[in-house]
Amino acid sequence: MGQKVNPYGFRLGITTDWKSRWFEERHYRDFVVEDWKIRDYLMTQLEAAAVSRIEVERTRDRLRVDIHTARPGIVIGRRGAEADRLKKKLEEITGLQNRIQLNIQEIKQPELDAALIAQGICDQLVRRVAFRRAMKRAIQTVQKAGAQGIKVQCSGRLGGSEMSRKEQYREGRVPLHTLRADIDYGFREARTTSGRVGVKVWIYKGDILPYKVSIEDKITREAAMAVGETSGQSGPRRLITAGGGRKRAETFATDEEQEPTTGNGAVEEELVDELLVEGAPAEAEAEAEEVEADEETETPVADLLPSPTEPDELERQLTQDEEMERQNRHQHHEAPHFRKESD
Repeated sequence: MGQKVNPYGFRLGITTDWKSRWFEERHYRDFVVEDWKIRDYLMTQLEAAAVSRIEVERTRDRLRVDIHTARPGIVIGRRGAEADRLKKKLEEITGLQNRIQLNIQEIKQPELDAALIAQGICDQLVRRVAFRRAMKRAIQTVQKAGAQGIKVQCSGRLGGSEMSRKEQYREGRVPLHTLRADIDYGFREARTTSGRVGVKVWIYKGDILPYKVSIEDKITREAAMAVGETSGQSGPRRLITAGGGRKRAETFATDEEQEPTTGNGAVEEELVDELLVEGAPAEAEAEAEEVEADEETETPVADLLPSPTEPDELERQLTQDEEMERQNRHQHHEAPHFRKESD
């Protein structure tokens, strides 16, 4: 029996961190429902902002919400108006007045984020693009971005057919059984006219060594939580490429190339994030104004991904596949009729 395990939960505590960081004994159920309401509201309000994930962290009397997005200008709004509106609504949901910290973090490489790739494929399926073309373009984009492997799977009424089925493509290595493998997993649903189509994306970026949190980092984060400050994210993980697969276009930075972080780095990062939300610096304001100017012609998430530079061979192959599928769709596969020849 094919028992499937979520790659994120399988590596939880080893190479991945919790998306909700808090501890509660009495009101555990209420906090879980509250986290779900926060994520559901933000994902509904920020459909066009290319939001990858939302992290929630609680202390004794404060709540911190991190929004990882590829378009921070849409989330911030003009002079922080959109961020203030979201913050007020979160205060109504949680009942915490002036104790919510909203951080907007930009995703530097959206073409290496599995959730954004899946969302891009869903947007193309809604616009009636052939599912094979959308899947193969996503694979080509991720490979050119430097990933070592990718697997894409679509399931549902593909192409408007009466019976649902699954189609998947894979390029490179995707070692799902290796715990130290840095595999980003994303799932999105496309609401087409014929029904919902589920899209799953696995992206293999390399191996994480060492794959256990260092003692010093753990002590620092626990001390910050004890004082009442938010621990935030740990330092950048060390990525070591594994053997096999395609060569990467850009190698990840090693520990020697990264800038050393001190104990005040987390506090400074929080101050910068607060200024980003409350004060909205000039660069953020300019970006927000440009985004609002183009709100009437919103571009889908798929346009975030760069178009392939050499699409001739791929386009020719995709066109042939679509033509064959179109011809086979109109053919009626029935049993042959044998007629007796008349003399």
